[in-house]
Amino acid sequence: MTRLLASVASLTELTLAARGGADILDLKDPKAGALGAWPLDGIVRAVDTARQWLIRAPLSATVGDLPMAPVTVARRVAETWACGVDYVKIGLFPSGDPAGCVAALESEARRGTRIVAVLFADLWTDPGTLLPDIAKAGFAGAMLDTAGKGGGGLLRHKTVDEVKRFLDQAHGLGLLTGLAGSLRRDDIPALLPLAPDYLGFRTALCAGADRGGALDPAALAAIRDAVPRHPIGG
Repeated sequence: MTRLLASVASLTELTLAARGGADILDLKDPKAGALGAWPLDGIVRAVDTARQWLIRAPLSATVGDLPMAPVTVARRVAETWACGVDYVKIGLFPSGDPAGCVAALESEARRGTRIVAVLFADLWTDPGTLLPDIAKAGFAGAMLDTAGKGGGGLLRHKTVDEVKRFLDQAHGLGLLTGLAGSLRRDDIPALLPLAPDYLGFRTALCAGADRGGALDPAALAAIRDAVPRHPIGG
């Protein structure tokens, strides 16, 4: 069962994506990098807004493109979780100390923080390298994404077989899985059979495929039609 994740850049887009049937609403600033973060007070406002809805999709929030410094990463994850979201996404880059960051987040995960690691297909030769450590630390999930949004989509950097190996390894470790990285509607038929838990979109949801532009309800509807709908909580 694959669900649709929509990255949103404002409260207006949050509401549009919810009305358009997104299964998870991902708070991200696309103008601030691969995983550009909303300000913490903006995340709180998004959570407060969603809590007013009778039925709501889960909210995730990115923490920004942080240096792989364990103390910095752990602090930012804790601050973001405290805003009330359902998941916190942290990008793991090969430079610095990504393994140390995973280890530093174990105590947060054990306290109930639902952390999703994001590995970048265009930066990691083998993005599955850290998956055993991620699972051991108690993370909720792992996603495969791209860091350079101008360098082509996910399937330009990894073959379908490589993506399948990542998903199979993550599922075998008990992790939720997701795929993102400038995905297009044309990518969906190749990726759905791999059974990721989520397919994540931003560029394909915007007018003119401009990820820094505004979310386009018609573009969202086209993606929603291509990813079979499942009831929230079903």
